[in-house]
Amino acid sequence: MEFKQAESTYIVRIDKGEELVETLKQLCAEQNITLGSVSGIGAVNKATIGLFETATKQYHSTELTGDFEIASLAGNITIMNNEPYIHLHIVIADADHKTYGGHLNTATVSATAEIIIHTARTTINRKFSGEIGLNLLKF
Repeated sequence: MEFKQAESTYIVRIDKGEELVETLKQLCAEQNITLGSVSGIGAVNKATIGLFETATKQYHSTELTGDFEIASLAGNITIMNNEPYIHLHIVIADADHKTYGGHLNTATVSATAEIIIHTARTTINRKFSGEIGLNLLKF
C-alpha cells in the first residue's frame, strides 16, 4: 500500500495480494483517522460479502472467487473499542457483467485498488445495539 495525504483527503493505492479492509484499518490506525468517508474502485479475486437479515439479526455471508472489478466501494470510518471501525459496502462485477453486492467483510486485491478517504477532525464512536443487532453510530 502507498498513499498521499492532501489536507483532509488520503489517496490510497492498495496493491495486489493485500487484503483491502485490514489494509485500510491499518492505515487509519497509523494515521489516527477517527472519522471519514471511503470510496474506491479496483479489482479483486476473492471477496466475502454479506447481507444483514433484520428478522434474525444475523449476517449471511458469501465468499466469491474469480476475476471481479470493483464497480463501487463506499463506506465510512469510525471508532469502536478504541480501534478504527471500517464499514464498507461493495458492488463487484464478473466477466459477464453480473454484479454482486453487500456488506464487505474481506477482499483480496488482484491488481490494484484506488481508494479515496475524506477525513474530519473529530471522532464518532460505535456502540452495539441489542435491539437492532448492529454496531450503531453513537452520538
